[in-house]
Amino acid sequence: MLVVDDEPGVRAALIRGLGAEGMEVVAVGDGPTGLAQAETGAFDVVVLDVVLPGLSGYRVLERLRAGGVETPVLLLSAKDGEVDQADGLDLGADGYVVKPFSFVVLVAQLRALLRRRGPAPARVVLGALTVDPGAGTASWEGREIELSNRETGVLHVLATRQGETVTKDELLTAVWGEGAAAPNVVEVYVGYLRRKLAAAGAGELVTTVRGRGYRLDLVPA
Repeated sequence: MLVVDDEPGVRAALIRGLGAEGMEVVAVGDGPTGLAQAETGAFDVVVLDVVLPGLSGYRVLERLRAGGVETPVLLLSAKDGEVDQADGLDLGADGYVVKPFSFVVLVAQLRALLRRRGPAPARVVLGALTVDPGAGTASWEGREIELSNRETGVLHVLATRQGETVTKDELLTAVWGEGAAAPNVVEVYVGYLRRKLAAAGAGELVTTVRGRGYRLDLVPA
């Protein structure tokens, strides 16, 4: 596991604590070094502080994803706003923890990320809609829809349960991981998804089921 944090006390505490949990930890204190280490692909997960000298955590994450590095990344930040969390998750983070954090919760999130690594979910084809989470793509009538990884994940969950109501908690757990983000993040991403589907000519595919969740209504071809 790679820990990238500019606070020596935090690095030392995570080395001790995570080591006691049976995790091997490499810790560095700046953005450029963290990026170089993470680009090797040698780590199962990266714990990445947002505020770093040399290169911010957001930029490190952005460059990793642009370079095809899909190692799970858990962001650490002193900012707890929903927009800050949404920005980090939209860049490709797999979780977001606000400082000061509970070590028990941090370990639980890390173990959840490690469990989630595995074969990519299967592609779903429903009429004119295709969602391929493995490739990170979606299309309507053969035309690609530009979606973020999280938007693709939300659409895939809804598509695999086409015609069923999916609760916010179910979407949050499936796409972000249990406890990884605030429930309101789901509303934000469903809004993003609806606008992009409408712009692609797909119309209003996602319905809000008041007090319960969301449903994708589309009859398979």
